[in-house]
Amino acid sequence: MHVLMFGDQHVESLGGAQVSMRLQRRFLEKAGHTVTLVAPGMHGRRARAEASDPSYLDLPSIPLTLDREYAMAWPGRRTDRWLDAALRRLSDETGRPPVDVVHVQADFWGAFIGHRFAQRHGLPVVHTMHNRVDVGVEATAPLPKTVLRVLNAWQRRALGVVGERPAGRDGWAYLRRFASRSDAVTAPSSHFARRLDAHGAVPRSRRGSAPGRAGESPAAVDVIWNGIDDDILDEVLAEQPAGRPSGRPRFVWLGRMSPEKRLLPFLEALAASGVDADVEIIGGGGQLRAARRLVDRLRPRATVTFAGRMPYPQTLRRIAAADAVVQTSIGFETQGMTIFEAASLGTPAIVSDPDLGAELETGYWPVGDGRTPDASTAALAEALRAAASDISAGTARVPDPTMRERFRQSSRTAAMIAVYERVTS
Repeated sequence: MHVLMFGDQHVESLGGAQVSMRLQRRFLEKAGHTVTLVAPGMHGRRARAEASDPSYLDLPSIPLTLDREYAMAWPGRRTDRWLDAALRRLSDETGRPPVDVVHVQADFWGAFIGHRFAQRHGLPVVHTMHNRVDVGVEATAPLPKTVLRVLNAWQRRALGVVGERPAGRDGWAYLRRFASRSDAVTAPSSHFARRLDAHGAVPRSRRGSAPGRAGESPAAVDVIWNGIDDDILDEVLAEQPAGRPSGRPRFVWLGRMSPEKRLLPFLEALAASGVDADVEIIGGGGQLRAARRLVDRLRPRATVTFAGRMPYPQTLRRIAAADAVVQTSIGFETQGMTIFEAASLGTPAIVSDPDLGAELETGYWPVGDGRTPDASTAALAEALRAAASDISAGTARVPDPTMRERFRQSSRTAAMIAVYERVTS
């Protein structure tokens, strides 16, 4: 089977969806399938480093950020022609078979381009929805309602939607349009799948299906977690010491440094908590300077180290070496990869989002009462103190030991292949 995947950003750029797509490609190829990844081309030295991989079709693009990490490709006829010609050329040069299924793992221009391609060529579409568009836009954009109206209008134009009644201008209307053009919709968590189902963002082939019972996958949306690399998981587990090394509690926060991830509120809560700990911040982004300045100003009792961006295997090793991973976003994450990676490695988490805690089930310290979102500095500071106290006393929370098998990418790929076979049969 030849799977053509579409992303908003190149899979070698920073981000959880990109990590997931790289893993999916690797394990699909191990299972004997062909994968081609379509995304905006990268810029600078890293662009040249990835140019030789025949699995990457790098669309003509323009950089979006000052660090040139992210780019966009404009959906339209010119991009359509470029993509069709590039696939023909790739087939001639490498002997790749015709595309069997389009897998869209994008929310914006990548999704537009992917759905346009599938419509032109009469191919089935699987759309993995990684993003709560309404929450993401509200957290990152000024005038979010205006942005959503513009985004919906852009989507209708890019997908050739005419005469739609009712039109819809919010984030759920936006996701519904993609779902209505898909043969399957997958979500990386049960809580997000239930929200998609409740708002009618279900595939055209399964409209009218009854939702599943609480804790089960809804009938209309397939729940398929993003997984962890089997081989690296086994390597890191084999390297772990028999017991916890002595020393202060070790916390790690990792991710993109942008407002919706709530790094700055974490640093404020860390200072307010007064915990004596080692804290490692892994990642990069627009709030790095602000985060450094905040630490200098607040002077927390904990030692804070900004480690920068790390390769995936090294990141997993840092998670395994930590006593707890700190997850601070609320309402934005549709899965929360880091806490699942941590649980697979036996590392508990401090979890701000009750939906993510419920998905994780065990092995974490909730922020607040664990039932309703609590974005207060006081609640996060109290959770940090509770975790540090338990870790120092040798009574840290313990993740579910079955997580590491359930979260392996090989099992997640097998589940996705079943979806591919269903929509292509």
